[in-house]
Amino acid sequence: MNYPVWYVPTFGGGVLIALVAIIHVFVSHFAVGGGLYLVMTEWKGIREQDQSIIVFVQKHTKFFLLLTMVFGGLTGVAIWFIISLIHPAATSLLIHTFVFGWAAEWVFFLVEIVALFIYFYTFGRMDDHTHQTIGWIYFGAAWMSLFLINGIIDFMLTPGTWLANHNFWDGFFNPTFWPSLFFRSFMSFMLAGCYGFITATFLEAGQTRHKMIRYSGIWALISLALSVPAGWWYISVLPEKARGLVGGVSPTIARAATVAAVSLAVLTGVVILLILLNPKKARTRVLTVIVMVAAMGYMGAFEWTREAARRPYVINDVMYSNGILKEEVEQITQKGFLKTAKWVQNIEVTKDNQLEAGRELFLHQCFACHTVGGFNNDIIGRTKNMSYGAMQKYLATIHEKRYFMPPLVGNVAELKALAAYIAAGLHKKPLTEDAVAVGDRGKNLFDNNCAPCHAAGVLKPKMAGWSKEKIRTSLDILPALNPAMPDYSAPTADKNAMSGYLHSLNNIGSAAAPPKEQGAALFEDNCAPCHGFDVLKPKVSGWSKAKIRAALDKLSALNPGMPDYTGAAAEKDSLADYMVKQAGGAK
Repeated sequence: MNYPVWYVPTFGGGVLIALVAIIHVFVSHFAVGGGLYLVMTEWKGIREQDQSIIVFVQKHTKFFLLLTMVFGGLTGVAIWFIISLIHPAATSLLIHTFVFGWAAEWVFFLVEIVALFIYFYTFGRMDDHTHQTIGWIYFGAAWMSLFLINGIIDFMLTPGTWLANHNFWDGFFNPTFWPSLFFRSFMSFMLAGCYGFITATFLEAGQTRHKMIRYSGIWALISLALSVPAGWWYISVLPEKARGLVGGVSPTIARAATVAAVSLAVLTGVVILLILLNPKKARTRVLTVIVMVAAMGYMGAFEWTREAARRPYVINDVMYSNGILKEEVEQITQKGFLKTAKWVQNIEVTKDNQLEAGRELFLHQCFACHTVGGFNNDIIGRTKNMSYGAMQKYLATIHEKRYFMPPLVGNVAELKALAAYIAAGLHKKPLTEDAVAVGDRGKNLFDNNCAPCHAAGVLKPKMAGWSKEKIRTSLDILPALNPAMPDYSAPTADKNAMSGYLHSLNNIGSAAAPPKEQGAALFEDNCAPCHGFDVLKPKVSGWSKAKIRAALDKLSALNPGMPDYTGAAAEKDSLADYMVKQAGGAK
Protein backbone atom coordinates (compact mmCIF):
# COMPACT_ATOMS: atom_id res chain seq x y z
CA MET A 1 0.00 0.00 0.00
CA ASN A 2 2.94 2.37 0.52
CA TYR A 3 3.65 2.94 -3.15
CA PRO A 4 2.27 5.57 -5.53
CA VAL A 5 -0.52 4.56 -7.90
CA TRP A 6 -0.06 4.69 -11.67
CA TYR A 7 -3.49 5.95 -12.69
CA VAL A 8 -4.68 4.85 -16.13
CA PRO A 9 -8.47 5.16 -15.72
CA THR A 10 -9.66 3.78 -19.06
CA PHE A 11 -7.49 0.67 -19.31
CA GLY A 12 -6.67 -0.09 -15.69
CA GLY A 13 -3.60 -1.94 -14.53
CA GLY A 14 -4.99 -5.46 -14.85
CA VAL A 15 -5.68 -5.17 -18.58
CA LEU A 16 -2.21 -3.76 -19.28
CA ILE A 17 -0.56 -6.59 -17.36
CA ALA A 18 -2.72 -9.15 -19.17
CA LEU A 19 -1.89 -7.77 -22.61
CA VAL A 20 1.86 -7.77 -22.03
CA ALA A 21 1.88 -11.03 -20.06
CA ILE A 22 -0.13 -13.11 -22.53
CA ILE A 23 2.04 -11.98 -25.46
CA HIS A 24 5.22 -12.69 -23.50
CA VAL A 25 3.96 -16.08 -22.30
CA PHE A 26 3.05 -17.02 -25.86
CA VAL A 27 6.60 -16.30 -27.01
CA SER A 28 8.49 -17.50 -23.92
CA HIS A 29 6.81 -20.91 -23.95
CA PHE A 30 7.80 -21.23 -27.60
CA ALA A 31 11.35 -20.49 -26.49
CA VAL A 32 11.19 -23.64 -24.34
CA GLY A 33 9.29 -26.04 -26.58
CA GLY A 34 10.97 -24.69 -29.70
CA GLY A 35 14.35 -25.77 -28.37
CA LEU A 36 13.23 -29.40 -28.24
CA TYR A 37 11.56 -29.03 -31.65
CA LEU A 38 14.84 -27.82 -33.19
CA VAL A 39 17.08 -30.62 -31.94
CA MET A 40 14.51 -33.36 -32.62
CA THR A 41 13.84 -32.09 -36.13
CA GLU A 42 17.55 -31.79 -36.85
CA TRP A 43 18.02 -35.34 -35.56
CA LYS A 44 15.22 -36.44 -37.93
CA GLY A 45 17.08 -34.88 -40.86
CA ILE A 46 20.38 -36.48 -39.83
CA ARG A 47 18.80 -39.90 -39.31
CA GLU A 48 16.97 -39.80 -42.65
CA GLN A 49 19.96 -38.15 -44.37
CA ASP A 50 17.59 -35.53 -45.74
CA GLN A 51 19.41 -32.25 -46.34
CA SER A 52 16.15 -30.42 -47.07
CA ILE A 53 15.06 -30.98 -43.45
CA ILE A 54 18.40 -29.62 -42.20
CA VAL A 55 17.89 -26.52 -44.37
CA PHE A 56 14.39 -26.15 -42.91
CA VAL A 57 15.78 -26.36 -39.35
CA GLN A 58 18.37 -23.68 -40.15
CA LYS A 59 15.68 -21.32 -41.48
CA HIS A 60 13.46 -22.07 -38.53
CA THR A 61 16.32 -21.40 -36.10
CA LYS A 62 16.78 -17.89 -37.54
CA PHE A 63 13.08 -17.18 -37.11
CA PHE A 64 13.24 -18.74 -33.63
CA LEU A 65 16.23 -16.62 -32.58
CA LEU A 66 14.70 -13.33 -33.74
CA LEU A 67 11.32 -14.01 -32.14
CA THR A 68 12.44 -15.42 -28.79
CA MET A 69 15.65 -13.50 -28.14
CA VAL A 70 14.71 -10.11 -29.59
CA PHE A 71 10.95 -9.81 -29.31
CA GLY A 72 10.75 -12.21 -26.35
CA GLY A 73 13.50 -10.29 -24.56
CA LEU A 74 11.68 -6.99 -25.09
CA THR A 75 8.38 -8.35 -23.76
CA GLY A 76 10.24 -9.86 -20.80
CA VAL A 77 11.58 -6.43 -19.88
CA ALA A 78 8.07 -5.04 -20.44
CA ILE A 79 6.69 -7.55 -17.92
CA TRP A 80 9.04 -6.32 -15.21
CA PHE A 81 8.32 -2.71 -16.12
CA ILE A 82 4.52 -3.08 -16.04
CA ILE A 83 4.28 -5.16 -12.84
CA SER A 84 6.62 -2.73 -11.08
CA LEU A 85 4.24 0.09 -11.97
CA ILE A 86 0.96 -1.73 -11.33
CA HIS A 87 1.87 -4.06 -8.42
CA PRO A 88 5.10 -2.78 -6.85
CA ALA A 89 4.33 -4.32 -3.44
CA ALA A 90 3.71 -7.79 -4.87
CA THR A 91 6.78 -7.51 -7.11
CA SER A 92 8.93 -6.58 -4.15
CA LEU A 93 7.59 -9.46 -2.04
CA LEU A 94 8.28 -12.00 -4.79
CA ILE A 95 11.82 -10.70 -5.33
CA HIS A 96 12.67 -10.79 -1.64
CA THR A 97 11.09 -14.21 -1.09
CA PHE A 98 12.76 -15.91 -4.07
CA VAL A 99 16.09 -14.11 -4.53
CA PHE A 100 17.96 -17.38 -5.10
CA GLY A 101 15.32 -18.57 -7.59
CA TRP A 102 15.48 -15.38 -9.64
CA ALA A 103 19.30 -15.44 -9.66
CA ALA A 104 19.35 -19.04 -10.86
CA GLU A 105 16.80 -18.26 -13.58
CA TRP A 106 18.89 -15.39 -14.89
CA VAL A 107 21.95 -17.70 -15.06
CA PHE A 108 20.00 -20.25 -17.11
CA PHE A 109 18.71 -17.48 -19.35
CA LEU A 110 22.29 -16.40 -20.04
CA VAL A 111 23.16 -20.00 -20.95
CA GLU A 112 20.14 -20.02 -23.32
CA ILE A 113 21.37 -16.93 -25.15
CA VAL A 114 24.92 -18.19 -25.60
CA ALA A 115 23.86 -21.70 -26.62
CA LEU A 116 21.29 -20.48 -29.17
CA PHE A 117 23.73 -18.11 -30.85
CA ILE A 118 26.35 -20.87 -31.09
CA TYR A 119 23.72 -23.30 -32.40
CA PHE A 120 22.56 -20.92 -35.14
CA TYR A 121 25.94 -19.68 -36.33
CA THR A 122 27.59 -23.12 -36.46
CA PHE A 123 25.19 -24.81 -38.89
CA GLY A 124 27.46 -26.65 -41.38
CA ARG A 125 30.60 -25.62 -39.44
CA MET A 126 30.42 -28.21 -36.65
CA ASP A 127 30.03 -31.98 -36.64
CA ASP A 128 26.50 -33.26 -36.13
CA HIS A 129 27.06 -34.76 -32.67
CA THR A 130 28.56 -31.58 -31.21
CA HIS A 131 25.96 -29.39 -32.87
CA GLN A 132 23.18 -31.54 -31.41
CA THR A 133 24.81 -31.30 -27.97
CA ILE A 134 24.71 -27.49 -28.16
CA GLY A 135 21.01 -27.73 -29.07
CA TRP A 136 20.31 -29.97 -26.07
CA ILE A 137 22.17 -27.54 -23.79
CA TYR A 138 19.92 -24.76 -25.05
CA PHE A 139 16.76 -26.80 -24.44
CA GLY A 140 17.91 -27.90 -20.97
CA ALA A 141 18.62 -24.29 -19.93
CA ALA A 142 15.32 -23.06 -21.40
CA TRP A 143 13.32 -25.77 -19.61
CA MET A 144 15.09 -25.00 -16.33
CA SER A 145 14.06 -21.35 -16.74
CA LEU A 146 10.48 -22.58 -17.07
CA PHE A 147 10.98 -24.83 -14.05
CA LEU A 148 12.12 -21.92 -11.88
CA ILE A 149 9.60 -19.34 -13.09
CA ASN A 150 6.79 -21.90 -12.71
CA GLY A 151 7.49 -22.33 -8.99
CA ILE A 152 7.44 -18.58 -8.34
CA ILE A 153 4.32 -17.89 -10.41
CA ASP A 154 2.31 -20.72 -8.88
CA PHE A 155 3.35 -19.62 -5.40
CA MET A 156 1.14 -16.58 -6.01
CA LEU A 157 -1.94 -18.83 -6.28
CA THR A 158 -1.04 -21.61 -3.82
CA PRO A 159 1.62 -20.59 -1.29
CA GLY A 160 0.82 -23.75 0.70
CA THR A 161 2.76 -24.35 3.92
CA TRP A 162 4.93 -21.29 3.23
CA LEU A 163 2.18 -19.35 4.98
CA ALA A 164 3.17 -21.02 8.25
CA ASN A 165 6.96 -21.30 7.99
CA HIS A 166 8.09 -18.94 5.16
CA ASN A 167 10.46 -21.65 3.95
CA PHE A 168 11.82 -21.07 0.43
CA TRP A 169 11.39 -24.66 -0.73
CA ASP A 170 7.87 -25.00 0.66
CA GLY A 171 6.88 -21.87 -1.23
CA PHE A 172 8.64 -22.97 -4.41
CA PHE A 173 7.35 -26.58 -4.48
CA ASN A 174 3.83 -25.42 -3.72
CA PRO A 175 0.63 -27.50 -4.27
CA THR A 176 0.21 -26.50 -7.93
CA PHE A 177 3.89 -26.71 -8.89
CA TRP A 178 3.91 -30.14 -10.55
CA PRO A 179 0.58 -30.02 -12.43
CA SER A 180 1.43 -26.54 -13.68
CA LEU A 181 4.91 -27.66 -14.76
CA PHE A 182 3.49 -30.54 -16.80
CA PHE A 183 0.78 -28.34 -18.31
CA ARG A 184 3.21 -25.58 -19.27
CA SER A 185 5.71 -28.09 -20.69
CA PHE A 186 3.08 -29.67 -22.93
CA MET A 187 1.83 -26.23 -23.93
CA SER A 188 5.35 -25.17 -24.87
CA PHE A 189 5.74 -28.28 -27.05
CA MET A 190 2.34 -27.61 -28.65
CA LEU A 191 3.32 -24.03 -29.45
CA ALA A 192 6.57 -25.26 -31.02
CA GLY A 193 4.51 -27.27 -33.49
CA CYS A 194 2.22 -24.32 -34.19
CA TYR A 195 5.17 -22.00 -34.83
CA GLY A 196 6.64 -24.73 -37.04
CA PHE A 197 3.70 -24.19 -39.40
CA ILE A 198 4.83 -20.60 -39.98
CA THR A 199 8.27 -21.54 -41.29
CA ALA A 200 6.94 -24.54 -43.20
CA THR A 201 4.40 -22.46 -45.14
CA PHE A 202 7.23 -20.37 -46.60
CA LEU A 203 8.89 -23.40 -48.13
CA GLU A 204 8.40 -23.97 -51.83
CA ALA A 205 5.54 -26.33 -52.62
CA GLY A 206 6.81 -29.87 -52.65
CA GLN A 207 7.47 -32.97 -50.62
CA THR A 208 9.52 -31.24 -47.91
CA ARG A 209 6.90 -28.54 -47.32
CA HIS A 210 4.11 -31.07 -46.91
CA LYS A 211 6.33 -33.34 -44.79
CA MET A 212 7.20 -30.55 -42.33
CA ILE A 213 3.60 -29.34 -42.10
CA ARG A 214 2.50 -32.89 -41.21
CA TYR A 215 5.41 -33.28 -38.81
CA SER A 216 4.59 -29.98 -37.04
CA GLY A 217 0.91 -30.89 -36.92
CA ILE A 218 1.48 -34.28 -35.29
CA TRP A 219 3.89 -32.64 -32.83
CA ALA A 220 1.26 -30.01 -31.91
CA LEU A 221 -1.65 -32.47 -31.74
CA ILE A 222 0.06 -34.93 -29.39
CA SER A 223 1.23 -32.13 -27.10
CA LEU A 224 -2.23 -30.55 -27.10
CA ALA A 225 -3.84 -33.87 -26.14
CA LEU A 226 -1.40 -34.29 -23.23
CA SER A 227 -2.05 -30.74 -22.00
CA VAL A 228 -5.75 -31.43 -21.34
CA PRO A 229 -5.34 -33.98 -18.48
CA ALA A 230 -2.51 -31.87 -17.06
CA GLY A 231 -4.84 -28.86 -16.99
CA TRP A 232 -7.52 -30.94 -15.29
CA TRP A 233 -4.95 -32.07 -12.70
CA TYR A 234 -4.06 -28.42 -12.11
CA ILE A 235 -7.69 -27.46 -11.42
CA SER A 236 -8.17 -30.45 -9.08
CA VAL A 237 -5.45 -29.27 -6.66
CA LEU A 238 -6.62 -25.67 -6.41
CA PRO A 239 -7.78 -24.39 -3.00
CA GLU A 240 -11.52 -24.75 -2.40
CA LYS A 241 -12.40 -21.10 -2.96
CA ALA A 242 -10.23 -20.81 -6.07
CA ARG A 243 -11.79 -24.00 -7.42
CA GLY A 244 -15.21 -22.47 -6.77
CA LEU A 245 -14.27 -19.41 -8.83
CA VAL A 246 -13.04 -21.63 -11.64
CA GLY A 247 -16.20 -23.74 -11.34
CA GLY A 248 -18.50 -20.87 -12.26
CA VAL A 249 -18.72 -18.47 -9.31
CA SER A 250 -16.67 -15.91 -11.22
CA PRO A 251 -18.32 -14.69 -14.47
CA THR A 252 -14.89 -13.58 -15.71
CA ILE A 253 -13.47 -17.08 -15.40
CA ALA A 254 -16.63 -18.54 -16.94
CA ARG A 255 -16.00 -16.41 -20.03
CA ALA A 256 -12.34 -17.49 -20.07
CA ALA A 257 -13.43 -21.14 -19.89
CA THR A 258 -15.66 -20.59 -22.92
CA VAL A 259 -12.75 -19.04 -24.82
CA ALA A 260 -10.55 -22.00 -23.85
CA ALA A 261 -13.13 -24.57 -24.99
CA VAL A 262 -13.74 -22.86 -28.34
CA SER A 263 -10.01 -22.33 -28.91
CA LEU A 264 -9.25 -25.97 -28.08
CA ALA A 265 -11.90 -27.22 -30.52
CA VAL A 266 -10.78 -24.90 -33.34
CA LEU A 267 -7.11 -25.64 -32.74
CA THR A 268 -7.66 -29.40 -32.78
CA GLY A 269 -9.82 -29.27 -35.89
CA VAL A 270 -7.51 -27.07 -37.96
CA VAL A 271 -4.36 -28.99 -36.98
CA ILE A 272 -6.01 -32.24 -38.05
CA LEU A 273 -6.90 -30.61 -41.39
CA LEU A 274 -3.28 -29.57 -41.91
CA ILE A 275 -2.10 -33.09 -41.12
CA LEU A 276 -4.55 -34.84 -43.42
CA LEU A 277 -4.65 -32.40 -46.33
CA ASN A 278 -2.04 -30.76 -48.48
CA PRO A 279 -3.64 -27.35 -49.10
CA LYS A 280 -2.19 -24.74 -51.41
CA LYS A 281 0.24 -22.21 -49.96
CA ALA A 282 -2.32 -19.38 -49.63
CA ARG A 283 -4.84 -21.60 -47.84
CA THR A 284 -2.15 -23.06 -45.62
CA ARG A 285 -1.17 -19.58 -44.46
CA VAL A 286 -4.80 -18.75 -43.63
CA LEU A 287 -5.10 -21.97 -41.63
CA THR A 288 -1.79 -21.20 -39.89
CA VAL A 289 -3.12 -17.81 -38.78
CA ILE A 290 -6.23 -19.54 -37.39
CA VAL A 291 -4.01 -22.04 -35.56
CA MET A 292 -1.95 -19.26 -33.96
CA VAL A 293 -5.02 -17.26 -32.88
CA ALA A 294 -6.64 -20.37 -31.39
CA ALA A 295 -3.41 -21.34 -29.61
CA MET A 296 -3.15 -17.86 -28.12
CA GLY A 297 -6.80 -18.07 -27.03
CA TYR A 298 -6.18 -21.42 -25.31
CA MET A 299 -3.00 -20.25 -23.57
CA GLY A 300 -4.44 -16.84 -22.77
CA ALA A 301 -7.56 -18.34 -21.20
CA PHE A 302 -5.37 -20.44 -18.90
CA GLU A 303 -3.30 -17.44 -17.85
CA TRP A 304 -6.41 -15.30 -17.32
CA THR A 305 -7.98 -18.06 -15.20
CA ARG A 306 -4.83 -18.43 -13.12
CA GLU A 307 -4.78 -14.70 -12.45
CA ALA A 308 -8.50 -14.45 -11.70
CA ALA A 309 -8.55 -17.53 -9.44
CA ARG A 310 -6.37 -15.65 -6.90
CA ARG A 311 -9.07 -13.09 -6.21
CA PRO A 312 -9.32 -11.19 -3.94
CA TYR A 313 -5.55 -11.61 -3.58
CA VAL A 314 -2.58 -10.92 -5.78
CA ILE A 315 -0.67 -13.44 -3.62
CA ASN A 316 -3.19 -15.84 -2.16
CA ASP A 317 -3.87 -15.43 1.56
CA VAL A 318 -0.91 -13.00 1.79
CA MET A 319 -1.56 -9.77 -0.11
CA TYR A 320 -4.83 -8.40 -1.46
CA SER A 321 -5.06 -7.28 -5.07
CA ASN A 322 -4.71 -3.64 -3.95
CA GLY A 323 -1.33 -4.32 -2.32
CA ILE A 324 -2.54 -4.45 1.30
CA LEU A 325 -1.11 -7.32 3.33
CA LYS A 326 -3.78 -9.50 4.93
CA GLU A 327 -1.95 -9.43 8.28
CA GLU A 328 -2.04 -5.61 8.34
CA VAL A 329 -5.78 -5.15 7.76
CA GLU A 330 -6.80 -4.94 11.41
CA GLN A 331 -3.99 -2.56 12.33
CA ILE A 332 -4.69 -0.24 9.37
CA THR A 333 -8.42 -0.25 10.11
CA GLN A 334 -7.79 0.89 13.68
CA LYS A 335 -5.44 3.71 12.67
CA GLY A 336 -7.21 4.69 9.49
CA PHE A 337 -5.96 3.95 5.98
CA LEU A 338 -5.07 7.53 5.09
CA LYS A 339 -2.92 7.96 8.20
CA THR A 340 -0.83 4.91 7.33
CA ALA A 341 -0.51 5.53 3.57
CA LYS A 342 2.57 7.46 2.42
CA TRP A 343 1.39 8.58 -1.01
CA VAL A 344 -1.76 10.53 -0.17
CA GLN A 345 -2.36 14.25 0.33
CA ASN A 346 -5.25 13.89 2.80
CA ILE A 347 -4.36 12.12 6.02
CA GLU A 348 -7.84 12.32 7.49
CA VAL A 349 -11.36 12.95 6.23
CA THR A 350 -13.06 16.33 6.80
CA LYS A 351 -16.18 17.96 5.40
CA ASP A 352 -14.04 20.04 3.05
CA ASN A 353 -11.94 17.21 1.60
CA GLN A 354 -14.42 14.29 1.67
CA LEU A 355 -14.61 13.83 -2.10
CA GLU A 356 -10.86 14.20 -2.65
CA ALA A 357 -10.09 11.83 0.23
CA GLY A 358 -12.61 9.39 -1.24
CA ARG A 359 -10.86 9.62 -4.60
CA GLU A 360 -7.52 8.76 -2.98
CA LEU A 361 -9.13 5.80 -1.22
CA PHE A 362 -10.53 4.63 -4.55
CA LEU A 363 -7.13 4.87 -6.24
CA HIS A 364 -5.39 2.89 -3.50
CA GLN A 365 -8.05 0.28 -2.75
CA CYS A 366 -10.27 -0.10 -5.82
CA PHE A 367 -8.38 0.95 -8.95
CA ALA A 368 -6.28 -2.22 -8.98
CA CYS A 369 -9.34 -4.03 -10.36
CA HIS A 370 -11.79 -1.32 -11.49
CA THR A 371 -11.48 1.18 -14.32
CA VAL A 372 -13.31 4.52 -14.43
CA GLY A 373 -15.41 4.64 -17.57
CA GLY A 374 -13.25 1.89 -19.08
CA PHE A 375 -14.11 -1.49 -20.57
CA ASN A 376 -12.97 -3.78 -17.73
CA ASN A 377 -14.86 -3.80 -14.41
CA ASP A 378 -16.04 -0.23 -14.96
CA ILE A 379 -16.90 1.18 -11.52
CA ILE A 380 -19.37 3.65 -13.02
CA GLY A 381 -21.47 0.99 -14.71
CA ARG A 382 -21.38 -1.32 -11.69
CA THR A 383 -22.56 1.31 -9.19
CA LYS A 384 -25.02 3.36 -11.25
CA ASN A 385 -28.06 1.96 -9.40
CA MET A 386 -26.75 2.65 -5.90
CA SER A 387 -27.52 5.68 -3.74
CA TYR A 388 -25.08 7.18 -1.26
CA GLY A 389 -26.70 5.31 1.62
CA ALA A 390 -26.82 2.02 -0.27
CA MET A 391 -23.16 2.41 -1.22
CA GLN A 392 -22.16 2.85 2.42
CA LYS A 393 -23.97 -0.33 3.43
CA TYR A 394 -22.50 -2.25 0.53
CA LEU A 395 -18.92 -1.16 1.25
CA ALA A 396 -19.28 -2.16 4.91
CA THR A 397 -19.91 -5.80 3.98
CA ILE A 398 -18.38 -5.97 0.51
CA HIS A 399 -16.04 -8.89 1.29
CA GLU A 400 -18.90 -10.94 2.72
CA LYS A 401 -21.21 -10.33 -0.24
CA ARG A 402 -18.57 -10.75 -2.94
CA TYR A 403 -15.81 -13.04 -1.72
CA PHE A 404 -13.54 -12.21 -4.65
CA MET A 405 -13.41 -8.52 -3.65
CA PRO A 406 -11.02 -7.35 -0.88
CA PRO A 407 -12.54 -5.86 2.27
CA LEU A 408 -12.57 -2.09 2.54
CA VAL A 409 -9.70 -1.22 4.88
CA GLY A 410 -10.28 1.95 6.86
CA ASN A 411 -12.45 3.63 9.47
CA VAL A 412 -16.08 4.75 9.23
CA ALA A 413 -15.21 8.25 8.02
CA GLU A 414 -13.11 6.78 5.21
CA LEU A 415 -15.90 4.38 4.24
CA LYS A 416 -18.27 7.35 3.92
CA ALA A 417 -15.68 9.29 1.93
CA LEU A 418 -15.29 6.47 -0.59
CA ALA A 419 -19.08 6.10 -0.84
CA ALA A 420 -19.34 9.88 -1.36
CA TYR A 421 -16.72 9.86 -4.13
CA ILE A 422 -18.49 7.06 -6.02
CA ALA A 423 -22.02 8.41 -5.51
CA ALA A 424 -21.38 12.16 -5.84
CA GLY A 425 -17.97 12.36 -7.49
CA LEU A 426 -18.68 9.86 -10.25
CA HIS A 427 -22.49 9.82 -10.46
CA LYS A 428 -23.34 13.37 -9.24
CA LYS A 429 -25.90 11.95 -6.80
CA PRO A 430 -26.91 13.82 -3.62
CA LEU A 431 -25.05 13.01 -0.42
CA THR A 432 -28.16 12.37 1.64
CA GLU A 433 -28.80 9.40 3.85
CA ASP A 434 -31.64 7.25 2.57
CA ALA A 435 -34.89 8.06 4.31
CA VAL A 436 -37.00 5.22 3.04
CA ALA A 437 -40.73 5.06 3.61
CA VAL A 438 -42.17 1.84 4.98
CA GLY A 439 -43.80 1.08 1.65
CA ASP A 440 -40.40 1.31 -0.08
CA ARG A 441 -38.66 -1.14 2.22
CA GLY A 442 -38.39 -3.86 -0.42
CA LYS A 443 -36.82 -1.47 -2.93
CA ASN A 444 -34.33 -0.28 -0.33
CA LEU A 445 -33.36 -3.86 0.44
CA PHE A 446 -32.95 -4.54 -3.28
CA ASP A 447 -30.78 -1.45 -3.77
CA ASN A 448 -28.56 -2.42 -0.84
CA ASN A 449 -28.14 -6.09 -1.69
CA CYS A 450 -28.84 -6.74 -5.37
CA ALA A 451 -28.49 -3.53 -7.38
CA PRO A 452 -24.65 -3.62 -7.49
CA CYS A 453 -24.93 -6.61 -9.82
CA HIS A 454 -28.52 -6.64 -11.11
CA ALA A 455 -30.47 -3.61 -12.25
CA ALA A 456 -34.20 -4.01 -11.63
CA GLY A 457 -34.86 -3.39 -15.31
CA VAL A 458 -32.66 -6.36 -16.24
CA LEU A 459 -34.33 -8.71 -13.76
CA LYS A 460 -37.89 -7.66 -14.68
CA PRO A 461 -38.23 -9.63 -17.95
CA LYS A 462 -36.52 -12.66 -16.40
CA MET A 463 -39.20 -12.84 -13.69
CA ALA A 464 -42.18 -12.20 -15.95
CA GLY A 465 -44.96 -14.56 -14.94
CA TRP A 466 -43.35 -15.52 -11.65
CA SER A 467 -45.61 -15.59 -8.60
CA LYS A 468 -44.61 -13.83 -5.41
CA GLU A 469 -44.22 -17.26 -3.77
CA LYS A 470 -41.79 -18.41 -6.46
CA ILE A 471 -39.71 -15.25 -6.09
CA ARG A 472 -39.74 -15.62 -2.31
CA THR A 473 -38.56 -19.24 -2.51
CA SER A 474 -35.80 -18.29 -4.95
CA LEU A 475 -34.33 -15.89 -2.40
CA ASP A 476 -33.58 -18.90 -0.20
CA ILE A 477 -31.60 -20.79 -2.87
CA LEU A 478 -29.71 -18.14 -4.85
CA PRO A 479 -26.42 -20.12 -5.24
CA ALA A 480 -28.41 -23.08 -6.57
CA LEU A 481 -29.94 -20.84 -9.23
CA ASN A 482 -26.58 -19.28 -10.11
CA PRO A 483 -23.22 -20.24 -8.50
CA ALA A 484 -22.03 -16.63 -8.91
CA MET A 485 -24.67 -15.38 -6.46
CA PRO A 486 -24.01 -15.49 -2.70
CA ASP A 487 -26.66 -16.57 -0.19
CA TYR A 488 -29.04 -13.81 0.87
CA SER A 489 -28.79 -14.30 4.63
CA ALA A 490 -31.49 -11.88 5.77
CA PRO A 491 -34.42 -12.23 8.17
CA THR A 492 -37.63 -13.70 6.80
CA ALA A 493 -39.36 -10.32 6.99
CA ASP A 494 -36.69 -8.75 4.76
CA LYS A 495 -36.98 -11.55 2.20
CA ASN A 496 -40.75 -11.14 2.18
CA ALA A 497 -40.42 -7.40 1.61
CA MET A 498 -37.93 -7.84 -1.23
CA SER A 499 -40.00 -10.53 -2.92
CA GLY A 500 -42.99 -8.17 -2.78
CA TYR A 501 -40.96 -5.45 -4.49
CA LEU A 502 -39.62 -7.80 -7.17
CA HIS A 503 -43.11 -9.13 -7.83
CA SER A 504 -44.42 -5.59 -8.21
CA LEU A 505 -42.01 -4.93 -11.11
CA ASN A 506 -44.24 -6.97 -13.40
CA ASN A 507 -47.52 -6.54 -11.52
CA ILE A 508 -47.94 -2.83 -10.80
CA GLY A 509 -51.57 -2.00 -10.15
CA SER A 510 -52.74 -5.54 -10.73
CA ALA A 511 -55.53 -6.97 -8.65
CA ALA A 512 -54.65 -9.38 -5.92
CA ALA A 513 -54.37 -12.90 -7.24
CA PRO A 514 -56.95 -15.35 -5.93
CA PRO A 515 -55.65 -17.62 -3.18
CA LYS A 516 -54.10 -20.83 -4.46
CA GLU A 517 -54.98 -24.30 -3.27
CA GLN A 518 -52.50 -25.66 -0.76
CA GLY A 519 -50.91 -28.12 -3.19
CA ALA A 520 -50.22 -25.43 -5.79
CA ALA A 521 -48.72 -23.15 -3.14
CA LEU A 522 -46.53 -25.97 -1.82
CA PHE A 523 -45.34 -26.78 -5.35
CA GLU A 524 -44.39 -23.15 -6.03
CA ASP A 525 -42.63 -22.83 -2.68
CA ASN A 526 -40.67 -26.08 -2.81
CA CYS A 527 -40.42 -27.33 -6.39
CA ALA A 528 -40.95 -24.54 -8.91
CA PRO A 529 -37.58 -22.76 -8.40
CA CYS A 530 -35.87 -25.81 -9.95
CA HIS A 531 -38.65 -27.62 -11.85
CA GLY A 532 -41.33 -25.96 -13.93
CA PHE A 533 -44.31 -28.28 -14.14
CA ASP A 534 -44.09 -28.25 -17.92
CA VAL A 535 -40.77 -30.12 -17.44
CA LEU A 536 -42.07 -32.50 -14.77
CA LYS A 537 -45.39 -33.30 -16.43
CA PRO A 538 -44.11 -35.71 -19.11
CA LYS A 539 -41.99 -37.47 -16.50
CA VAL A 540 -44.89 -38.18 -14.13
CA SER A 541 -47.66 -38.43 -16.71
CA GLY A 542 -49.83 -41.45 -15.91
CA TRP A 543 -48.48 -41.84 -12.38
CA SER A 544 -51.01 -42.60 -9.68
CA LYS A 545 -51.33 -40.45 -6.59
CA ALA A 546 -49.89 -43.28 -4.52
CA LYS A 547 -46.78 -43.46 -6.72
CA ILE A 548 -46.23 -39.68 -6.57
CA ARG A 549 -46.86 -39.67 -2.82
CA ALA A 550 -44.30 -42.46 -2.31
CA ALA A 551 -41.74 -40.57 -4.45
CA LEU A 552 -42.05 -37.51 -2.20
CA ASP A 553 -40.70 -39.61 0.68
CA LYS A 554 -37.46 -40.51 -1.14
CA LEU A 555 -36.52 -37.64 -3.46
CA SER A 556 -32.76 -37.81 -2.75
CA ALA A 557 -32.82 -41.54 -3.57
CA LEU A 558 -34.47 -40.82 -6.93
CA ASN A 559 -32.03 -38.02 -7.72
CA PRO A 560 -29.00 -37.16 -5.53
CA GLY A 561 -29.31 -33.55 -6.72
CA MET A 562 -32.69 -33.14 -4.99
CA PRO A 563 -32.97 -32.51 -1.26
CA ASP A 564 -35.52 -34.51 0.70
CA TYR A 565 -38.90 -32.84 1.19
CA THR A 566 -39.21 -32.37 4.96
CA GLY A 567 -42.81 -31.17 5.07
CA ALA A 568 -45.55 -32.82 7.12
CA ALA A 569 -47.40 -35.87 5.82
CA ALA A 570 -50.51 -33.75 5.20
CA GLU A 571 -48.48 -31.36 3.05
CA LYS A 572 -47.11 -34.26 1.00
CA ASP A 573 -50.68 -35.51 0.49
CA SER A 574 -51.79 -32.08 -0.75
CA LEU A 575 -48.75 -31.79 -3.03
CA ALA A 576 -49.40 -35.26 -4.45
CA ASP A 577 -53.05 -34.33 -5.08
CA TYR A 578 -51.99 -31.23 -6.99
CA MET A 579 -49.35 -33.02 -9.05
CA VAL A 580 -51.59 -35.93 -10.06
CA LYS A 581 -54.32 -33.50 -11.06
CA GLN A 582 -51.94 -31.43 -13.19
CA ALA A 583 -50.33 -34.52 -14.77
CA GLY A 584 -53.66 -36.18 -15.51
CA GLY A 585 -52.77 -39.33 -13.62
CA ALA A 586 -54.99 -41.82 -11.83
CA LYS A 587 -56.50 -40.83 -8.50
